[in-house]
Amino acid sequence: MEVNLLYFILASYFVGSIPFAYILTKIFGYGDIRKIGSGNVGATNVLRTGKKSLAIAVLFLDVFKGFLPVTFFTYFYINKFELSEIIFFAGFTVIGHIYPIWLKFKGGKGVATYVGFILGIDYILGIIFILFWLTIALIKKYSSLASILSLLTIPIVLYFLSYNFNVIIIFILLSIIIIIKHFSNIKRLLNQSENEIKF
Repeated sequence: MEVNLLYFILASYFVGSIPFAYILTKIFGYGDIRKIGSGNVGATNVLRTGKKSLAIAVLFLDVFKGFLPVTFFTYFYINKFELSEIIFFAGFTVIGHIYPIWLKFKGGKGVATYVGFILGIDYILGIIFILFWLTIALIKKYSSLASILSLLTIPIVLYFLSYNFNVIIIFILLSIIIIIKHFSNIKRLLNQSENEIKF
């Protein structure tokens, strides 16, 4: 692996590992987000503080940190690297969010950062993910189910959009990692104890 590629992987990881949910809840006096609700370091759990504006801010920042690296690398390095390489090392933004070094590798579930990541690659992909997520969420009322099914859909969409095999494999691996992070949600879905979304 080239040294500069390693630098890009680390840069993506560290951007992704910025725990905005943890930082903002601390700054605004809501304590440690890991001791609130589900303990998850993400926008959904920040919403349990009762502060919607804070949850929206966290959601925006988590999406943005997924969007930033892949957009930056694509703009400045598309002539140096293949798109699949850029997607590979920019994908570590999502890994950073899920396993942040600052929080002993216990982060959020990665969906918002993943959305930003795919928006940076192809806004069509991002729109498809969001629309599919909203459709499932409105019908079934479960955020986790909507996320899981949307994650499974994107590699299929990539295939029909004629993305190369390496890109599809990267997305399959990211989907698996995020779905594994939803293991507790899957158990609750199976025993019908998962919390419904309240629109």
